[in-house]
Amino acid sequence: KPRILLMGLRRSGKSSIQKVVFHKMSPNETLFLESTNKICREDVSNSSFVNFQIWDFPGQIDFFDPTFDYEMIFRGTGALIFVIDSQDDYMEALARLHLTVTRAYKVNPDINFEIFIHKVDGLSDDHKIETQRDIHQRANDDLADAGLEKIHLSFYLTSIYDHSIFEAFSKVVQKLIPQLPTLENLLNIFISNSGIEKAFLFDVVSKIYIATDSTPVDMQTYELCCDMIDVVIDISCIYGLKDDGTGTPYDKESMAIIKLNNTTVLYLKEVTKFLALVCFVREESFERKGLIDYNFHCFRKAIQEVFEVRMKVVRSRKHQSHMQKNKRPTPNGTPR
Repeated sequence: KPRILLMGLRRSGKSSIQKVVFHKMSPNETLFLESTNKICREDVSNSSFVNFQIWDFPGQIDFFDPTFDYEMIFRGTGALIFVIDSQDDYMEALARLHLTVTRAYKVNPDINFEIFIHKVDGLSDDHKIETQRDIHQRANDDLADAGLEKIHLSFYLTSIYDHSIFEAFSKVVQKLIPQLPTLENLLNIFISNSGIEKAFLFDVVSKIYIATDSTPVDMQTYELCCDMIDVVIDISCIYGLKDDGTGTPYDKESMAIIKLNNTTVLYLKEVTKFLALVCFVREESFERKGLIDYNFHCFRKAIQEVFEVRMKVVRSRKHQSHMQKNKRPTPNGTPR
């Protein structure tokens, strides 16, 4: 499984991010979280696309501690998220970022380095832009001074009090999905043949979108989609379960239509038990709902085929690693 590391100084908001995105904790409740004092690992396996491990590191981790095997940790890492508290003096954080990135890059040059400039809800719009520009400039200058200009850092302005943290995590996760170009291509074909303006493929549990079409993502559009998923799940939990409380609030029958007051329709359909397609459609285009549903049926079938190919690849890799283990010689020199 790809590994995502959450790193940064103490009290920068790492554990809060994890709890809000993957455990549905209310942002206000994160104020009572204790500081992390050991590495916390968690499996995220909501679907065969969203499938990774998150390692939450304590802020006081010491790379020079001989008991800290950073080579083993960085070798299996897909993305390293470094969280910087934008409301604090970030000079120490930038120094730690530089140390972390240079160490990680030497062990594994393929790591994606993602910088979350966090807690921006307390800053004005001008201050946000200025802070991002300053951190971007200083971090890249430090790398240039060390002769490491080829290391690419991605920067995101984030807060747990709005949807920015979900969008940033979506971008991080998308880079770890090898099938992303295929998914984007399928969505492009689907919207162009259905008269749809924008479509997202969402992981329902975390509200991370694992793919969207090639048109630009508007934050307001994304927030509406997230709110729609919440509404559908909440109503299904009240009215969709059986009398004895059994059943699931999200299944293959899940579907929702919400008409907005600006002649736009939000349309949600179940793709798999963990994935949903959320579309933005103009009212006049939604009159051809039969065409949209037929194209959706073709889209869902194509997604299932992508799933099957991925599962075959995973099984093949497991089989190969098992065969290699069995071929290892035993201590007396004969194969197992």
